[in-house]
Amino acid sequence: MHYRLIVEYDGTDFHGWQIQLGARTVQATLEDALARLLGVPTRVAAAGRTDAGVHASGQVVCFHSPRAIPPQTLRRALNALTPDDLTVCAADLVAEEFDPRRSARSRGYVYRIWNRADTSPFWRRYAWHVPWQLELEPMRLAAAQLVGECDFSSFRAAGCDAAHAVRRVLRSEVERRGDLLTYEIEATAFLRHMVRNIVGTLVEIGARRRAADLAPLLAARDRTQAAATAPAHGLCLAQVCYERDS
Repeated sequence: MHYRLIVEYDGTDFHGWQIQLGARTVQATLEDALARLLGVPTRVAAAGRTDAGVHASGQVVCFHSPRAIPPQTLRRALNALTPDDLTVCAADLVAEEFDPRRSARSRGYVYRIWNRADTSPFWRRYAWHVPWQLELEPMRLAAAQLVGECDFSSFRAAGCDAAHAVRRVLRSEVERRGDLLTYEIEATAFLRHMVRNIVGTLVEIGARRRAADLAPLLAARDRTQAAATAPAHGLCLAQVCYERDS
């Protein structure tokens, strides 16, 4: 039986998604729960790997089970076996050929910024605290320029192993609600640290430390020309879309 899970987790105390020797990871935690439930070692595959400290509200995970379990029973059983910072939100049966990563049409991330002089006890784990005032309009103008297909080398981490840096962005928007700034981006694929590098640059633009015109930066294809990487804890994998979702 081939199952799909929608999983959410608080990434604060995880060393990312992928299994690492001697480290607490999301993959290892979920696989341990499945092994206890099914009685056999069970490997899971995810729609995307999240780094240490990054959260998820819509991670998609698949695995093969040696026996049939009603999806809702499976969801409840796994939630009884997983810690409080990881929850299985939904479960269903999918075709054998379904691959959570390769079958994905797009992925959406949300990055949150707490923009107030004082910190927030409620947002400190889920938003980057930027104490200086950020201007929304130049950040919006800059974000909109990223929509479309282009080379994102200037926002690519040094250790990224992708074959090329060309990506197609479907949506790139910044909004403010009170002291909380939210950046939402959807693309067919992402480079390592791409979203966090974009956010770091948008913050500099909002602080009027650089121009809102991103064309020269994109054309440079030079990571050193962009801002420093934004902290991991503000980032959340919000959704993964597939063809049948449209």
